[in-house]
Amino acid sequence: MVPPSNRRRQRRAAAALVLVAPAVAELTLGSVPVKMLWLVVLYVPIYGAGVLLIREAVRRTGGGAGALLLMGLAYGLVEEGLALQSLTSPHLYGAAGWGPRPWGVNAPYAELNLPYHAVFSVLLPVTLVELAFRDLGRTPYLRRAGLAGTAAAALLGAALLRVSVPPVEDPGYLLSGRAALVVLGLAAAAVTAALAVRSGRGVRAPARAAVPVPGLFRLGAVCAMAAFAFLALLFPFAGAHHPAFLPRAWAPLPMAAAAATAAAACWALRRWSGADGWTARHRLAAATGALVAHTVFGLVSHTRDPLDTAGLAVIGAAMVLLLHRLDLRLAAGPAASESAWPRAGR
Repeated sequence: MVPPSNRRRQRRAAAALVLVAPAVAELTLGSVPVKMLWLVVLYVPIYGAGVLLIREAVRRTGGGAGALLLMGLAYGLVEEGLALQSLTSPHLYGAAGWGPRPWGVNAPYAELNLPYHAVFSVLLPVTLVELAFRDLGRTPYLRRAGLAGTAAAALLGAALLRVSVPPVEDPGYLLSGRAALVVLGLAAAAVTAALAVRSGRGVRAPARAAVPVPGLFRLGAVCAMAAFAFLALLFPFAGAHHPAFLPRAWAPLPMAAAAATAAAACWALRRWSGADGWTARHRLAAATGALVAHTVFGLVSHTRDPLDTAGLAVIGAAMVLLLHRLDLRLAAGPAASESAWPRAGR
């Protein structure tokens, strides 16, 4: 029997994740202009319910960061591939003009947004909420009825996005049935891979190693540079029409550089998080670095007028303040070593 106080905490944690997920993915990047903040309501069902559903599925089966990332990839395929149709649309967001389109897929856009959703829509919101409610650990937040309601809300959110954005932003384009099946198949493969990681049939995290863990500031700086570089290499900004200000034919170069940057960051974090010196504050420092860089990139790429710039700057400042307060809470609590990449079956 779960004590009533814990049930209240679990409900609060679930509600926090529903709000934090769209805030991290959309508000702190500036994708939604300040003068149109009401649009965030449109994203709450698919982001909030979707990410909460992913968190519940992963934690109920003992998964860690790897499973969250794979589930985040499946989430991105559903949102971008099926709800928005942006992975294949020849018109939406001008993404078709960024670079090569093998098999009709907007390759630079896909490389940018699928990892973006895995990290910024799923992994970081879950990390932040679990750090804020650290006393709950990795226990589920929902009961069966709540889980069913969350799944229904996530499906409704995907349908709401599908009927509200493409008809307005991309009228006339409809994803083919064959392409929809491919996207669904890829999403199913990502979920299956996540299940394999969770059950111990996939890649296993290394044992804790005697490697030096960087200081909090250095760790945050490394994650900030990696996040900013990844975004800047793929997203055309400051008047550019193609990634990294290069001609369209050269787009594979920044795409390769972005992939190398992401791979190096993942390798470093996996190595550091397997060391005995890794703590909850290190997890928060890594998340903070990525989030700050994410908002700084939004300031140089997504704001179009002084009001948008000022609004995003205020949002960024509030975000940093909240992250600092969370760090103070963690510093005042137990400093037990932990791993962001738990062994399979943990």
